[in-house]
Amino acid sequence: MQTIFENLTIGAFARAAGVNVETIRFYQRKGLLPEPAKPFGSIRRYNEVDVTRVRFVKSAQRLGFSLDEIAELLRLDDGAHCDEASHLAEHKLQDVREKLADLARMEAVLSELVCACHARKGNVSCPLIASLQGKKGNLAAGAA
Repeated sequence: MQTIFENLTIGAFARAAGVNVETIRFYQRKGLLPEPAKPFGSIRRYNEVDVTRVRFVKSAQRLGFSLDEIAELLRLDDGAHCDEASHLAEHKLQDVREKLADLARMEAVLSELVCACHARKGNVSCPLIASLQGKKGNLAAGAA
């Protein structure tokens, strides 16, 4: 029995996977997706396994994994390397938590600067601009 994801041209494959043709070619160049054989006088054909693999790559990218990290996850895809995959995910989780902490610091500083801008009276200089220029306590330096 043939599924709807069998014997696909690259264009149909890209549509089925929810990406464009250039993404398919890029993943092939990066080694994330094998390039199928091209029968003499014909065109390459893709199947459900290829669609699943591209969807895997896109899902991993949405979680913040780099293409190198995704290649490593694909290498571990046989089901016998859950500990190694978990280790990669733990590192990614730590990266995400660090970025969240950085964003929280940036949000606090920007919030303070916006409040200072709204509270200013008269012809004094803009607290945001002054802070970014390194004047008056340099609140923006604390966000880095």
